[in-house]
Amino acid sequence: MKIPASEAPSAVQTVLIPEDLAGQRIDNFLLTRLKGAPRTLIYRILRKGEVRVNKGRIKPDYRLKAGDSVRIPPVRLPEPNEPALVGRGILQALEASILYEDKALIVVNKPAGLAVHGGSGLNFGVIEAIRQLRPEASGQLELVHRLDRDTSGCLMIAKRRSMLRHLHAALRGDNGSDSVTKRYIALVRGRWPATTKRVHAPLQKNNLRSGERMVEVDADGKESLTEFRVLQRFGDFATLVEAQPITGRTHQIRVHARHAGHPIAGDPKYGDDDFSQKIKELGGKRLFLHAASLRTELPDGAVLEISAEPGQMWDSTLARLTGYE
Repeated sequence: MKIPASEAPSAVQTVLIPEDLAGQRIDNFLLTRLKGAPRTLIYRILRKGEVRVNKGRIKPDYRLKAGDSVRIPPVRLPEPNEPALVGRGILQALEASILYEDKALIVVNKPAGLAVHGGSGLNFGVIEAIRQLRPEASGQLELVHRLDRDTSGCLMIAKRRSMLRHLHAALRGDNGSDSVTKRYIALVRGRWPATTKRVHAPLQKNNLRSGERMVEVDADGKESLTEFRVLQRFGDFATLVEAQPITGRTHQIRVHARHAGHPIAGDPKYGDDDFSQKIKELGGKRLFLHAASLRTELPDGAVLEISAEPGQMWDSTLARLTGYE
């Protein structure tokens, strides 16, 4: 069921949530409802309590229930004739990066440096661009999960609410689901030992005064587990590893790699500046973390397996590292 857009977005809106929107996060609902509203605005009106559900304040991660009454305050939205936020070149590149598409799901090979959504000073991200590429489905398009801005690789975008609910359940492991298996590749400092196959260390989010989010290993943090496997060694200088996050914490692979003593190349937050500079001098001007593959079961029982190549810069940098072997 599609909720009709308000004819007067400058007025307070009260929306009764239908059954097919149950389970969606309130922040994602507002981003779809208030088409074109900056993400920073969405979180500001949530933080200030201007958005109410059943007359009560809620957090951005609140999941809507059928029958919820949502109060939306007046906000200014872009006019229909305002220019598109996303340039043609980026749209063409993103179209070419689509790895899989059916009536309910899109999987793209997200480029490094492109955020998954706008906000925090960014006018747009992958989801805004995909909504522009697929205007007929823009009201339903939602990110299934997220990747850091500087991480490349497989990113799922649901085109239907039923697919979004199914994949969210799979990610949580609900109903005995086999979950979504995601595998990453990363170039790390030093010689990763074959004996280090798991990093099991709790992670805690911290926000610095600048507003920058950092994650640290902390005994009071959430349980976090990443499995690692050595793919290729470049002497004692660097190692290419495969990383499979068993849990899904923010910056998990990056922090766990550093915790193991092998930070990822090109990581401005958790990396080693000297190591990253040496990789940069070899042509590697990026974060060397790539979501290389994913596997999941679709609602009809079919198994979807997708892989994504990391790109020419990645390949050429590794080719130059062969002299360290």
